[in-house]
Amino acid sequence: MLDYLALGILIFTAISLLLGAIAILDIPYKIAANRNHPHQDAIYYGGWVSLFTLHAIWPLLWIWSAVYREQPGPIFSQINEDTAINDKSLETTNDVNARKADEDITDSVTLLGHKFEVLDDRIERIEKAIMEATEAA
Repeated sequence: MLDYLALGILIFTAISLLLGAIAILDIPYKIAANRNHPHQDAIYYGGWVSLFTLHAIWPLLWIWSAVYREQPGPIFSQINEDTAINDKSLETTNDVNARKADEDITDSVTLLGHKFEVLDDRIERIEKAIMEATEAA
């Protein structure tokens, strides 16, 4: 009697593991379908191939499906309200907007300059590490 019980538990465990593996292989496909990935079919079939390779390629499929993002929709420009409600004239409002645009451009240029300096520093460190590695070899 215990032999049949042990056999039943063994069969139940094997079926549960198989169904769990099948459920796991479908996760990258569901991610790709939600993100409207252009390679949904390839990810789906890759999931089935990963089942036969004991899910060795499953992490690659997951990354492949998770990295893709559809392009965002059109960017709407800010709507400038008419100055009829305000006490300011249209000319002063335009001057303020122009000055603000110039400040935004200046801030952007400054930010880009800082980013360039950081990237330049990183490139120098990478070049130094490469030189040290080639000298050590």
